Amino acid sequence: VQLQASGGGLVQAGGSLRLSCKATGIVSAITPMGWYRQAPGKQRELVASITSGADSAYYSDSVKGRFTISKDNIRRTLSLQMNSLNAEDTAVYYCNAVLRGTHFWGRGTLVTVSS
Repeated sequence: VQLQASGGGLVQAGGSLRLSCKATGIVSAITPMGWYRQAPGKQRELVASITSGADSAYYSDSVKGRFTISKDNIRRTLSLQMNSLNAEDTAVYYCNAVLRGTHFWGRGTLVTVSS
């Protein structure tokens, strides 16, 4: 299983970014996936997750209404549209997939929001 995340970068507060994660080695249609982030000095936290069939999503309170998670099971791609970014969103973002109870992680992509 490999998860390759991309799309991070530097953005001004109030701006937008879109993260993508390409999954190989799994059938994403049967795999719940999500995005986590880890800010400097903090623990990794769940930002958003989506069910295997992409019919239901969860968002943390800190991103609800600003971020949208989506999954293309044909292209095996997970995305995270991030709007109205603020400095508190600065972190390394990780793509995650859960397969038979095992968590798989991508390498992470850095998002830096300047105020």
